[in-house]
Amino acid sequence: MSLGRLGILGGGQLGRMTLQAASVLGVDVVVGERFGDSPTARLTSHSVVFEYGWEDERALDELARLAPVVTLENEFVDAQVLRGLERRGCSVWPNPRCVATVQDKLLQKEALARAELPVPRFTSDLARLEELGWPVMLKARRDGYDGRGNILLHSEAELSEAAQALGRPAYAEAFVPFERQLAVLVVRGIDGTIVSYPTVETRQDQQLHICREVLAPADIPNEVSEQAQSIAIAAVQAVNGVGAFGVELFLLEEGEVLINELAPRPHNSGHYTIEACMTSQFSNHVRAVLGLPLGETTMRARAAAMVNLLGCVPDLHEALKVPDTFVHLYGKVERPGRKVGHVTALGETTRQALQRARKCLRQ
Repeated sequence: MSLGRLGILGGGQLGRMTLQAASVLGVDVVVGERFGDSPTARLTSHSVVFEYGWEDERALDELARLAPVVTLENEFVDAQVLRGLERRGCSVWPNPRCVATVQDKLLQKEALARAELPVPRFTSDLARLEELGWPVMLKARRDGYDGRGNILLHSEAELSEAAQALGRPAYAEAFVPFERQLAVLVVRGIDGTIVSYPTVETRQDQQLHICREVLAPADIPNEVSEQAQSIAIAAVQAVNGVGAFGVELFLLEEGEVLINELAPRPHNSGHYTIEACMTSQFSNHVRAVLGLPLGETTMRARAAAMVNLLGCVPDLHEALKVPDTFVHLYGKVERPGRKVGHVTALGETTRQALQRARKCLRQ
């Protein structure tokens, strides 16, 4: 039985890896992007270019004609565009209402707070920052990622300049002195079925504020891991998510877990699942949005580590010699700080896996 075509809005590495997972199931992919030569578009004969931005009516017509089901590889396509695809007869997952909530971080935090889930204290009233205590984090409501759109304020005197630098609507959160950062990848089907992947630790590049390394599973007590899992699943249910969601979390020194933010798509913290788990996050995302049974998420290996390749790619002749490592290159132009690929390594422990991944990276 043919499953037809799947449309993906966005042509970056997440779309590319989602396409690769879809192809295993015999699903053709149509990619929609604002330029033609995207990493995803190079792997499919079906591509729609949004020459005039995501609101391009002709491109929306064409995508709807080619793909009965459409999903996202990023949260920056406005929900109004997704509603336009629904009016054209497409099934869009996650649905526009969910995306509208999640892509606005203030609305996202309000939805999580209504569900009585643990989040940092926050306010939309920038005249009342002192109630959060100093320092506070000023955050753009829309289009922030990899630390972009966040500014740490130490006093009210810094607010005006910071707000001007952001240049878009913002809200504020109490600064969280976390012990480490965690993430849980959750996949929810159209029928409400949910699976989750192991709790992982994410490590950020302190200068670029980009995820540098992921360790799976996180070296934390079982009760903390289970707490993170429970919170992440409840968060995706709270926004009625469908498909893969990355749930980023803060672990405090006393063991408390807070939600940092949700990403309504496959997530950088889940790249290790391609080699390390029974079913990758990308395969389960495709299954979820097409209404197929979700796959098992247990790990094939005892431990895994993923390291992002930032700026430049390694010498493949040397990198591929490192045992139990897997190099993924995205076909992107190299430039400082850009995610151009990742390396996943397997091992008996996360320390061993990380050593292998770092050795591959050094090449």
